[in-house]
Amino acid sequence: MADRQIDLEKASIIDVMANLQADANNGLSSAEAQKRLAQYGPNALEAKEETFMHKLIHAFMGPIEYMIEAAAVISAIIGHWDDFIIILVLLIFNVTIDLWQSQKASSALAALKKGMAPQANVLRDGKYQTIDAANLVPGDIIKIRLGQIVPADLRLIAGDYASIDQSALTGESIAANKKIGDEAYSGSVVKQGEMEAVVIATGEHTFFGRTAKLVAGAGAKSHAQQAMFQIGNYLIVIAVILAVIMVIFDVYNDVVTHSMNMSAALNILQFVLVLLVASIPVAMPTVFSVTLALGALNLSKEKAIVSKLSSIEEMAGIDILYSDKTGTLTKNQLTLGDTTLYHAKDEQEVVLAGALASKIEDNDAIDTAVINALADKQVLKEWTIDKFVPFDPVSKRTEAQAHDSKGNQIRVSKGAPQVIVDLAKPEKQESDAIFKLVDQLASHGYRALGVAQSNDDGNTWKILGVFSMFDPPRDDSKATIEAAKAKGVTVKMITGDDTAIAIETCRQLGLGTNILNAADVFPDNMDPDNVPDEIADKIEAADGFARVFPEHKYAIVKAMQKRGHIVAMTGDGVNDAPALKQADCGTAVSGATDAARSAAALILTAPGLSVIKTAIDEARRIFERITSYTIYRVALTMTIMFLVVLSAIFLKFTPLTAIMIVIMSLLDDIPIMTIAYDNTSVSDKPIRWQMKQILTTSSILGVVAVIQSMIMLVYEFMAVRSGSGSIFGITDQSQLQTLMFLQLVVAGHLLLFVTRQSKWFFQRPFPAKALFWAIICTQILAACMCLFGWLVPAISLKTIILIWVYNIIWMFIINIVRLILEKN
Repeated sequence: MADRQIDLEKASIIDVMANLQADANNGLSSAEAQKRLAQYGPNALEAKEETFMHKLIHAFMGPIEYMIEAAAVISAIIGHWDDFIIILVLLIFNVTIDLWQSQKASSALAALKKGMAPQANVLRDGKYQTIDAANLVPGDIIKIRLGQIVPADLRLIAGDYASIDQSALTGESIAANKKIGDEAYSGSVVKQGEMEAVVIATGEHTFFGRTAKLVAGAGAKSHAQQAMFQIGNYLIVIAVILAVIMVIFDVYNDVVTHSMNMSAALNILQFVLVLLVASIPVAMPTVFSVTLALGALNLSKEKAIVSKLSSIEEMAGIDILYSDKTGTLTKNQLTLGDTTLYHAKDEQEVVLAGALASKIEDNDAIDTAVINALADKQVLKEWTIDKFVPFDPVSKRTEAQAHDSKGNQIRVSKGAPQVIVDLAKPEKQESDAIFKLVDQLASHGYRALGVAQSNDDGNTWKILGVFSMFDPPRDDSKATIEAAKAKGVTVKMITGDDTAIAIETCRQLGLGTNILNAADVFPDNMDPDNVPDEIADKIEAADGFARVFPEHKYAIVKAMQKRGHIVAMTGDGVNDAPALKQADCGTAVSGATDAARSAAALILTAPGLSVIKTAIDEARRIFERITSYTIYRVALTMTIMFLVVLSAIFLKFTPLTAIMIVIMSLLDDIPIMTIAYDNTSVSDKPIRWQMKQILTTSSILGVVAVIQSMIMLVYEFMAVRSGSGSIFGITDQSQLQTLMFLQLVVAGHLLLFVTRQSKWFFQRPFPAKALFWAIICTQILAACMCLFGWLVPAISLKTIILIWVYNIIWMFIINIVRLILEKN
């Protein structure tokens, strides 16, 4: 083949044919086609799919996962099989959820593959034949016709015209009319006509393929995942430091007392196990997942399907929402606006003439809009169409010859105003007025359509009038945008339509009108993953973009994420898929393609964006629940770790057994999963993970909780050792362990009531009934365990009551500390 340095999309057909060494009469030979197939590869989307084993291994990786696995291994080594089984079950549950999410995330590329045409009618060895579309190569001559999916990127070389719906690829609101020399994109659908074309690109080199490649590489890491990594790392560092201190302390004591042996080493290992188990928030991933899953269930009732759980949490922090125009903010229904009359008596006379020059069965958007504008559609039955000339991109008009029951004959035509002017040849004053009107309509984003009528054989025509046409905003769009703004979310528009149309739609919806043409902002061959700062500045300042391509949308989202924004994106087409997958919360709107739905994290099944407000509110409630749980869990984990280490160093006493810690974790975390139902306030601003603040708050509350438990432990330990009598009625160290077990269970749940809001725990919003009664039932179970000696040594009812009184007093103290932290 010849050098392919020329731009095959823009070069002349003669140059394209010469460059590809294509033969319009005979096509390629089979031998040449095979040679090119080996050179360019199949016309298909090749994806390197991650194996299930690789996904499985990856699911066991991460700070919290490593901690859980280490605890399980140590439990097995020293024979603590009860600990081992409980820890293993929690680990497998977390991994199962992770694998399920991973499987859903990989489905976007599979949906894109479905868009590739399965077969093509190609000219090979001098005759047309049907082959698998995967075997097409650059330089092939093919035919496309009504109903077919365009199998590769093409340049049209012969035929009258074709109407091709490429809205899923480019975002244009109506089908594009193609003529010789125009390009047709792979994956678009032929709506009318039949033409011959030369293949200029196949597979991953097509417009469609480049989109699929962006999808394969897109995807932002969940902020919830990052938060869990930071929490895990924070607790690991603390646990390791405390473990090292403990090991040094124990080894030093054993060496000094000459008691260092295998048994002593195993005792140290066992103690490290206790510390390790204490440091692991084993149920944290599960609580996150359950809370998000219940949020997803609530959204499903609002006709929004969540395909990526983390997107709910992301929605709480979004500060920019990029919305598609056609079908999302607008109705995707061309509608007639004002009609300017010239030689017609009234508007309905113009509409009737335009309707006679239309065919409803063609499902053309313009024809449908004109016919729907008839006040009485029965009037069409009074006329018989004798001849109809369909629209083509050369003549740019339709024409019909008709007669009525009285024998009256007319010719009518509708089309581009300049073409209707050329047909009717009116006076200069009238033509100037029409052209001025068209310019005015275009400046406001309206399409213009001229209608003319001839009462003879078509020798003389009169312009009846000019329609204005537009895609009207949805009834709920403006209110939805206002609601989003009230929540601190900036809404911007991205569309494949013209800039003027985008600006007018934004004006009607109350959006900013600084809409930029994407071609004027993004240079050719720009790396969408690395947008230069000067372009990122323009993106951030703009209110939206028109005439965008998939790589533009992807680049816009990626650039804003690098600027620290949390970005939501809505769309419905293949062209939206890369940006939907890259966005923090990609949202596929009603009627979206399979590729868009598969790439999106949130799928709307009802038209419009009204559910977005509900999703934001629900997301912020969920975020508050997860944040309060995180503060509670980190504080409680630190309490347990420091309590164990401090008591071992200063009292040479282990206040909790490993099984007590595991049971305590279950008693603390299983009922806390009902936090997913908790009543919370809804923030008026985007909220996101403030890890420094969260870890600082939880650490300080943890320190106060350590003081609370250490006071009880030291007092009771000294009383038991001295035999002087205990206020709590403890007689030996085994009961002391039960005392500390119940102390931490009670203190943990009361701590949650403090962390669930930044006010006094007894102020509104009150805990949800599900959360409150789950905690009460758990406390009754824990009290019964301690009273009757289930799995732990028994203590008296008086001791249990005193523990509750002690913790309620401290609950007020800890709440005061929380209020001070919030003010600072």
